[in-house]
Amino acid sequence: MTERLSPVPPRHILAAARRLERSGLVRRTPTEQSRPLSARLGADVYQKLEIFQPTGSFKPRGSANKILRLRDEEPDAFRRGFVAASAGNHGLGVSHAASALGARATLVVPRTVSPAKLEALWRYPVELIVSVGNYDVAEAEGRKLAKERGLVFISPYNDPDVIAGAGTVGLEVLEDLSEVDAILVPVGGGGLIAGIALWVKAVAPRVRIIGVQSDAYPAMQASLAAGQLVTAADKPSLADGLAGNIEAGSITFDLCRRFVDDVVLVTEEEIAEAIRYFVREEQLLVEGSGAVGAAALLAGKIDPGRLGTARPKIVDVVTGRNIAEARLRDIMAMPAAPAPPAD
Repeated sequence: MTERLSPVPPRHILAAARRLERSGLVRRTPTEQSRPLSARLGADVYQKLEIFQPTGSFKPRGSANKILRLRDEEPDAFRRGFVAASAGNHGLGVSHAASALGARATLVVPRTVSPAKLEALWRYPVELIVSVGNYDVAEAEGRKLAKERGLVFISPYNDPDVIAGAGTVGLEVLEDLSEVDAILVPVGGGGLIAGIALWVKAVAPRVRIIGVQSDAYPAMQASLAAGQLVTAADKPSLADGLAGNIEAGSITFDLCRRFVDDVVLVTEEEIAEAIRYFVREEQLLVEGSGAVGAAALLAGKIDPGRLGTARPKIVDVVTGRNIAEARLRDIMAMPAAPAPPAD
């Protein structure tokens, strides 16, 4: 059913996995058990560590898959070049793939872009434009620029090739672990969770796919609750990579309605606590967008006891590490949040 009805058939995810493996542009990241979280929760908690990708996040999977496919199948489009709008990580993914393959790329980033991500973007041979507005404004500017110049716009989420590339995360998880009860996925525009859900529901439909967003910018969660796309307020968030509304007509919304089991929200304080947890307990550097799954687990937003097995196996997709030094320093200096009450 997934193959017949989806704009991104599972075979496209398998093709993306093969394409990316041949290219060498992305890494097969480890899926490792977190002993601290497993001990706390009475479950087997694993982390899919996308922080070890070359750009520090999962984003090259989608952008590289898009650029590689166009190079092989639509060479005229490849030669003209690409435009992307990004809060940082998607831009780094596009820059990484474009520079490695000799393609031209223009990036539009919001005025609120993380200094760490902006500094990393400057290292690539790309045209970089800092928008005067937020992410939604930057995305509109990027699409306008692509149309004016006749270039290919690479959406960070609303693109079948990007979704297929992101879906390779789910493919690797199920290859690494024989049994999985739930996969936690950070959600912004929905490209990552849509790709993972498409593959997982086709191969292991009983696995629950649970999205996690900050309550500062709950665009997908609010839209799913309303049954239609709604606009979320523009609030600052430690999970800056998940900020932004979902563009009208995005294929990710319908895919999430059909294949995602739930989306939960975490507070900014809970995200900060999760970032501190990763540093102190796991010795890992994780940005806010990548820490939301752990935030949900630590705050008791997901009950392992309701996953249907005595000791469930949970995978948290840890999506990125690109956090500014000053922000990390401030977060580490904040007082720890109180632990949730015991049942």
